[in-house]
Parts: sequence; structure tokens; C-alpha cells
Amino acid sequence: MSCCAPGAEMALDFGDAASVLPSSAEIRLASRFLGDNLCQTDLSVPAVHCALCIQTIETALAKLEHVEGARVNLSTRRVSIRWRGAEVPPFFATLARLGYQAHLFDPQTGTKDKTLSQLIRAVAVSGFATGNIMLLSVSVWSGAEGATRDLFHWVSALIAIPALAFAGGIYFRSAWNALRHGRMNMDVPIAVGISLAYAMSLYETINHGDHAYFDASVSLLFFLLIGRTLDHVMRERARTAVDGLSRLAARGAIVLRDDATRDYLPVGEIEPGMHLLIAAGERIPVDGMVLRGTSDLDCALVSGESKPRTVGSGERVQAGTLN
Repeated sequence: MSCCAPGAEMALDFGDAASVLPSSAEIRLASRFLGDNLCQTDLSVPAVHCALCIQTIETALAKLEHVEGARVNLSTRRVSIRWRGAEVPPFFATLARLGYQAHLFDPQTGTKDKTLSQLIRAVAVSGFATGNIMLLSVSVWSGAEGATRDLFHWVSALIAIPALAFAGGIYFRSAWNALRHGRMNMDVPIAVGISLAYAMSLYETINHGDHAYFDASVSLLFFLLIGRTLDHVMRERARTAVDGLSRLAARGAIVLRDDATRDYLPVGEIEPGMHLLIAAGERIPVDGMVLRGTSDLDCALVSGESKPRTVGSGERVQAGTLN
């Protein structure tokens, strides 16, 4: 079966990138040429975690000279930038000014989920502190007064300090980084709220007050971390699913030259007008039209249809279908 490809689609992979800032030559080498002097560069930005981050990055990059547009994928924490011209725009300098560390996306580098381990440890510490402070608070709620109440408040304060410092560090570091670069994110109000609750409770404890809110500040952190952990797990599952789909996509195809020779080309080098030879069991890498032959195509990956589709000369086929 042969087909003529009017366009090409690149398969995607996901991974981490090197930490060394690349030169303009490295950026251009890692970019994909889309035609008409248009290039696309994919960057990995691990610190992206909310809608405000997406808006901030996309707006800042879109203002750069020669940049056609920028799109952020929150699930994969990748930024795709389309730009024109001989000079590479200052992507990394712009992101650095915003407080985001960026790397060139490298599909060959494996990923290790260190964030999940950090979140689980933070949930465990905050959960332990919440349980113990709640036990002490029950006595205060039950009517403990005077020295007994003050003692329980001071013990609660001592338990809350390491819990907020360790488990809350995820929010405090993110909030400080945002404020240091003159922007806001969703962690700023969380960090302020937790800090004010603890400060108010400590003030009441020092002044022998009746009420302290150490249990509220630590339990709030505990439940927020649970939500953040679940969100991270779901995003990693979505990322894994996309990665699995991308691995099913064809990486290239055999091209039939005018002199009857055959060459294997990756998808990025297939151009409109080329004739491709698709053998049985191979996936069609690009959209095209059947020139010769007939075959049954498995379109489940593209359309979800389980029944094979019979195609012949003159019929159009889609990228991703299995011959």
C-alpha cells in the first residue's frame, strides 16, 4: 500500500531535560522546523502548577520579538513556543525573570517522580502533627483552664513548628519565589493564611488567651497537601497515558523515490508529495491518500472504531491507523 502525504504530525515523548542552560545553537538544534521559517521549541518547566502560572508564562513569552505564540501544558509541565527568524528569542532569560527554571525538553531522558515522594512525606508529617494537636485540643475544648490550658497550647505550638516548617515548605518556597519575582500564585494566600493562623495562636498562648488555632493551621495544611498529592497523582496518570499513546505513533516510514529506491525517513522529514510504502502491521505516520493497493485498516487508535476499515486506491487515510 502506498500513500501520498499532504502533511506530517510529530509524535510526542516526555522526560526531563539537562540543567545546563543551552546556547542559541543548541536551542535551534533542538527545535523543530515547521516550514515558512517557523520553528517550535519545547521546554520543560517543572515549577508550573496552576492556571496563573500558565497565564504568566504564555503572556510573557508571547511579548517577545519573533515569537508567534506559546502554549503551556500543565499536566506535562511543558511549554511549546513557536517563533520565526534567524535569532533565537530569549526564552530562558524571560522565564528566569519570572522565577521559573526551564530546560530543553529531551524525550530520551527518563523521569523519576521525586515530587510524589516529597508530597507523601509532607502529608505524613502534617497528619501526625494534626492528630496529636487535635488530641491536646480536645482537653481545651472540654474546659481545661489556667496552667493546664497554657501547657497544652505550648505543646501544640512546639508540635506545629516542625510540621509547618517541613510540610508547609512546599507552599512557603513557592510563595516566596513568586513574591520575590513580583508575581502571585495560588500558594501565596495559602502561605499567608497558615502563617497568620500560627502567629495569632502563638500570640494568644503567650498572653494566656483562651483560644489558640494551632489545630486549624496544621489541619488546613494537612488537607491541602492531601488534595495536592491526589492532583499530582492524577496528572501523572494522564501524562503516562499520553506517553503511552505517543509511543504507539509511527516514528517514520519508507519513502519510494522516483528512481525506485527506498529510504526510511523520520516523520519530521516527510514532506507533502512523497510516496510512502506502508507494509502490513505498520502504522501510517501521516495523513494521505492511497495510490495503489487495498488493505484493511485498524482505526481504533484514531476513531475508537473496533471494526477494520477497508480502503483502496483514491481513498484518504489518517495518521495513526494500523495497516
